[in-house]
Amino acid sequence: MFSFDLLLDAVVIGVLLGCFYGAVSLGLSVSFGLLDVPHVAHPAFLVLASYAVYFLNEHYAVDPLVAGLLITPVFFLLGLLAYRLYYETFEKRGSDAAVRGIAFFFGVAFIIEVLIILQFGVDQRSVTADYVGRAWRLGDIRIPYRLLVAFAVATALTVLLTLHLSRTFMGRAIRAVAQDQEALRLMGANPIRIKQWAFGIATAVLGIAGALLIIVAPVDPTLDRAYIGRTFCVVVMAGLGSMGGTLVAAIILGVAETIVLTMFGASWAPAISFAMLLGVLAVRPQGLFGRRS
Repeated sequence: MFSFDLLLDAVVIGVLLGCFYGAVSLGLSVSFGLLDVPHVAHPAFLVLASYAVYFLNEHYAVDPLVAGLLITPVFFLLGLLAYRLYYETFEKRGSDAAVRGIAFFFGVAFIIEVLIILQFGVDQRSVTADYVGRAWRLGDIRIPYRLLVAFAVATALTVLLTLHLSRTFMGRAIRAVAQDQEALRLMGANPIRIKQWAFGIATAVLGIAGALLIIVAPVDPTLDRAYIGRTFCVVVMAGLGSMGGTLVAAIILGVAETIVLTMFGASWAPAISFAMLLGVLAVRPQGLFGRRS
């Protein structure tokens, strides 16, 4: 039965859930939105980060957020290595690199999934922390602390990435390489090195995002498949490369999913991201915050 209180509760939870979707999509907004790399292994790296956080929390009692910060440098180096491998084997070899690159990243995602299963099995894993499993009451609305943590971290990540891309030399170079590599090369910069650095940043962000993923809900090795549609929907709907737009688009998706789940049941919610993705591509291909080319 529809009620205003139920709708208000769905909107509040949807906004917080959307912020979480924004945090897990920011890295893809850099790698796919700015670098035009078909990084379909992005959710697999996200799940890998969650398992790294789980390992540190389970065996060394490290707080999940602190564990996310600790693995960030490791994921930065992993991103540098992944882009260099992708560039040497696909990107520099021709115009069909994007198509073959998709196969490359699907292969990477499959390898990550198999390695996680071999090491941790197929059971779900979760973390322990004071704020996991508790909630804050705002009137009749019960807000889980884990979603408030996701909201705070997503906002901080969006601000930091926006400042880095707009206020630093490397950030401006990353935006420039997305628009005109040849012009950047004529200015003495190395576009490949800049793209490699940007891909490292995009992967490093997944360290924190992976911590949020396992804080919000238990993870399993195949969870990446549930986030392919959501993350690409958010990045495309935002407009490629827009950090602030990514957060807004993620909130729109979160609210839509939560309202559909509340009104029509959980079985309809996963289809929302694909429906919105197709709708945006049909009506406004450049995204809500993108510019027409």
